[in-house]
Amino acid sequence: MLLSAAIPALAGTVVTSPVNGATVSSPFTLTMSADTCSSLPVSEVGYSLDNSTQTAAFAGQTMNGPVSAPAGTHTVHVKVWNDQGSICVTDVGITVGGSTAFSAIVPSSAASVSQIQVVGSWTQIHDGGTPGSSYGAMSIVSSPSLSGAARLFNTSMSYYGGQRYSAQFADDTTSQNFFYDTWVYVVGNTSGFSNLEFDLNQTMSNGETVVMGFQCDTWNGTWDAAVNAGSPTAFNDTWAHTGAACNTHNWAPNTWHHVQVWYSHDTSGWVTYHAVWFDGAEQALNATLFSGYELGWGPSVVTNFQIDGASSGTTSAQVVLDHMIVYRW
Repeated sequence: MLLSAAIPALAGTVVTSPVNGATVSSPFTLTMSADTCSSLPVSEVGYSLDNSTQTAAFAGQTMNGPVSAPAGTHTVHVKVWNDQGSICVTDVGITVGGSTAFSAIVPSSAASVSQIQVVGSWTQIHDGGTPGSSYGAMSIVSSPSLSGAARLFNTSMSYYGGQRYSAQFADDTTSQNFFYDTWVYVVGNTSGFSNLEFDLNQTMSNGETVVMGFQCDTWNGTWDAAVNAGSPTAFNDTWAHTGAACNTHNWAPNTWHHVQVWYSHDTSGWVTYHAVWFDGAEQALNATLFSGYELGWGPSVVTNFQIDGASSGTTSAQVVLDHMIVYRW
């Protein structure tokens, strides 16, 4: 593409995130919008880093997605083009501290499964642990999407009902450390649901299933961790409220959010929830809880994603997951 010489950006360009001078982890979310450039309508937006000749460009007037950059100081050149081909540039200076949520925790020898959102084993069911009723439909969508193939969960819930979506993606019975990583996008608004649940379940070598359940609990304003308050054969499912704050109604809609969770377990079903990251911000958990079950499962590693209704009436929600990856070692 032949572009005219860069001219200073006018008020039509608004960069919401990151702000100038921010310290971020990688990848960070670049959020911007622009309606005009040199008083003409914007038709394309994009960005480049530092002195790179590579520019990522997208049709439209907004960007809201991840950008990867190595540790150190950088200049993000946020670029917009009007319908006459003129370019306006806004520079944002940032410092990348590295992806602490990954590089300092996950060993290079860890096994991983990426793009779990597109595997063919996804199923769904109303969660009998919730009241009321629920119904769900799933589809692979190219928009909104980061990878070009995201999974949309279209859910209807009555009287606080919850719909559970599940996918088996491995059969490893020996790994004891897990790092869960996904991007979440709420379409429209967050009023239709109360909790979002991000689980991993694994059949251990002793034949029991360890449930590493984790949810953003809007009712209590915390991240919650799953607990078996009974025994593997006479179980009592419940949740422990951690000291980490979370409220789904505070998650900006129509925006990609990054959720990462680090947990491990012993061979008896005791799970340690180490930390959670939301949009790169870490909250320590350091909670060890029993969560072993005798379910009669064969070897499997399963992820659950659950959406719980927010009222005694009927509500709906559209939530999208993309770039879902699980590391284990």
